[in-house]
Amino acid sequence: HVGYAPSPTVEILPPALAAFQKAVPRVKVLLHDLSSDELIAGLQNATLELAVMVYQPNGGQTAGIQFELLRTYPLCVAMTATHPFARLKSITLEKLAAEPLVGLRRKDYSEYYRIVDRVFTSVHAKPRIAVECDSASSLITEVEAGRGVALSSTIFKLVAGKRLLYRPLTGTTEVASVGIARASKGDVTPAGEKFCELLRKISNGTSAAKPKPARS
Repeated sequence: HVGYAPSPTVEILPPALAAFQKAVPRVKVLLHDLSSDELIAGLQNATLELAVMVYQPNGGQTAGIQFELLRTYPLCVAMTATHPFARLKSITLEKLAAEPLVGLRRKDYSEYYRIVDRVFTSVHAKPRIAVECDSASSLITEVEAGRGVALSSTIFKLVAGKRLLYRPLTGTTEVASVGIARASKGDVTPAGEKFCELLRKISNGTSAAKPKPARS
């Protein structure tokens, strides 16, 4: 049983699954699409063996969880083509702080808000959350509807595609850290360890394929 966050893992999870099925064809991976808080809870209560997710080890809310970093993605701002930000090459924190934000639902995605809060603390501001969404697809729709802009990571471009525009966020070193989470006292099966090995190989082997806008 492997939990995952669909959007942040879109680059590494599908090829790792394909490689795993070839290497261990008799073992089936049961995937569980869950929010970050549900993933942590699943690891802690042993309903999940592993989780591939965005994780902030310094969050303080994740006792008993071990995290292995696979990839980091810079933050960016997602918007519609008609938003005034679309004319800019990059977005400063000060400009973002003045805008209504479309975010994920706080009660399910506390990891997301730990990132958001740290970003805005550096400019002594509080995020203006206009609407909270239960999924990435809902977030895309709300941004398209003009409810606000979204603070996301560069990997989000592979999910939303051309439905939204993206601009780099300047003035912060915060990143979205994607990796493997497991319970500190949990037992990972040999098949689970093999899956972790393949995730590492995919992450290292395709590192050159990170979205180019991450450098701007």
